[in-house]
Amino acid sequence: MPPAPRRVHAAALLVIALVPLATLTACTGGTPAPPAASGSLPRSDEPVDLDPAQFTVEIDNPYWPMKPGTRWTYRELDPGGDAFTVVVTVTSETKTVANGVEARIVRDTVSRGDEVVEDTFDWYAQDADGAIWYLGEDTAEFEDGRLVSTEGSFEAGVDGALAGIAVPADPAPGMSYRQEYSAGHAEDSGEVLSVTEIVEVPDGFFRDAMLTRDTNALEPDAAELKLYAPGVGPVLTLDIAGGAGREELLSVTTVPDGTALGPLGSPD
Repeated sequence: MPPAPRRVHAAALLVIALVPLATLTACTGGTPAPPAASGSLPRSDEPVDLDPAQFTVEIDNPYWPMKPGTRWTYRELDPGGDAFTVVVTVTSETKTVANGVEARIVRDTVSRGDEVVEDTFDWYAQDADGAIWYLGEDTAEFEDGRLVSTEGSFEAGVDGALAGIAVPADPAPGMSYRQEYSAGHAEDSGEVLSVTEIVEVPDGFFRDAMLTRDTNALEPDAAELKLYAPGVGPVLTLDIAGGAGREELLSVTTVPDGTALGPLGSPD
């Protein structure tokens, strides 16, 4: 069987018009605003001093509200045409990471049919301004039910790993930022391209979506565009690096407290 797709935190494209967003799934909803300054948003391996007292696990950023019990289910098609189901669940549990910040545990499980091929605990927290920070992950890849890799796991504050921005507090075109940094393991960055997109996926039709372009320094050829719908979260990811990969939102549901807390490889 082919390996599970590597799902980077997004991509690179200098001319958005090359992607048929208007005909496939999304289109620019208006004239782009002037580039915004990134301000104090971290980039690359820039150090950042985070005060744990300025963070909360109650995440309500409108572009990705993470209320415990929320579950997003996606259909993913990799560039080779293989189909996967991606289930992302906000758990009721938290973790204090090594840099002292308490984070919400969010589970991200990728399956091919009934077989789990990748399972991850992601750690997020929101700062006082409303930005969502990504503080690390415990990830595992499986083949035929056997653990084959934990590559990509990192924790902010351990071995030089740094937290990054998952979603800025007030996104505006031109903002760029580090999403995660662990030298040689996780070096992703993001850039806001628009906050006026229109997107349609199986779960519904959305306006005023945020469009990001995210890059991975470890995989220079990797490229994705990602759209976030207000009040919903990520709804569509497009592979734009020469492939035809796509991840689209099928549904948003609510699951009981205590769901998705099993060991990696056994999500429920």
